[in-house]
Amino acid sequence: MTHTASSAVGTHGEATLDTIAWVKLSSVTLPLATPISDAKVLTGRQKPMTEVAFLFVEIETEQGHQGIGFGYSKRAGGPAQFAHAKEIVDNLIGEDPNDIGKLWTKLAWAGASVGRSGVATQAIAAIDVALWDLKAKRAGLPLAKLLGAHRDSVRCYNTSGGFLHTPTEQLLDNATASLASGIGGIKIKVGHPETKQDLRRLTAVRERIGDVPLMVDANQQWDRPTAQRMGRAMEDFGLIWIEEPLDAYDTQGHAALAASLDTPIATGEMLASVAEHYELIRHGAADVIQPDAPRIGGITQFLKLAALAEHNNLQLAPHFAMEIHVHLAAAYSIEPWVEHFDWLEPLFNERLEISDGRMHLSGRPGLGITLSEQARAWTQATHEVGKRP
Repeated sequence: MTHTASSAVGTHGEATLDTIAWVKLSSVTLPLATPISDAKVLTGRQKPMTEVAFLFVEIETEQGHQGIGFGYSKRAGGPAQFAHAKEIVDNLIGEDPNDIGKLWTKLAWAGASVGRSGVATQAIAAIDVALWDLKAKRAGLPLAKLLGAHRDSVRCYNTSGGFLHTPTEQLLDNATASLASGIGGIKIKVGHPETKQDLRRLTAVRERIGDVPLMVDANQQWDRPTAQRMGRAMEDFGLIWIEEPLDAYDTQGHAALAASLDTPIATGEMLASVAEHYELIRHGAADVIQPDAPRIGGITQFLKLAALAEHNNLQLAPHFAMEIHVHLAAAYSIEPWVEHFDWLEPLFNERLEISDGRMHLSGRPGLGITLSEQARAWTQATHEVGKRP
């Protein structure tokens, strides 16, 4: 006898394996030990960053399967993500957690009046990540293996030691320490009002680390003439890329730089949807694309973007959230980079293994992370729907 699952909207057929019984949202504020400054602070557009707001999502099904996901916001927006998630999360109860694409669309339509990017889809992202974590755990696989990994480790570079508030000598010591810990590349911030200061710091780092992969990040603070001049001045440093030389939405400016410089241009971290990244790709505005899964709507959206990027032979270097992105980068066919930040480590009981310039996948199923007691202590608010089985 042949059994066919029902395809009617809102019904469950024989193919339904489980249903979502309970979801918990947590708003968590991570304090930073040192206020962080990049070029946006030096231009007066932002204040130093002192904390990061997280939206954690925990899901449990009728059969007892669990998943955890998170999104984040720097400086502002965390309470808005939490508030939006509270309004839409009840739409998950009773649904099959395996229907991740269907659930993403359902949640997007639940909040359709506020759009399909920004806070609205970033709230969905944390839920989406939890669903993928649950699915991989149910399969007994690390997320990368569920997606179809191309490798068991990815190249990694450090950013957290190279901010503009860091004195040059400390910058050099930080780079040395990062390399000694097994990290494979160093990124430093540029965009100082005095451009010669950027070049002096860059020269000092290059002399300290030798031929180790080196990147710079201007955090969108140059205008087109400055970006062109600085790009030419940096050509001899053999940089892996120049990151965000211009405003994130200046696709034509980035395209002109990419066409005129030998040094690759990297951008994309500040964009909040696949559609916005598509404009970068369509204009040839990036040699290295840097999507952030929590910012563009989660893993479901990231996979769509990764397919577009691969089709256009782009390098991939996801932004921040290495606990998520190590899996997504491992599943990308072209050798990627992942950004190492140790900021999030207090939130989790586990640590990623770093050695020989690479970040390694663990054998733990799903994302391979569990929330620490410290994360629970930093929780500002919670919201639950459904009932734990």
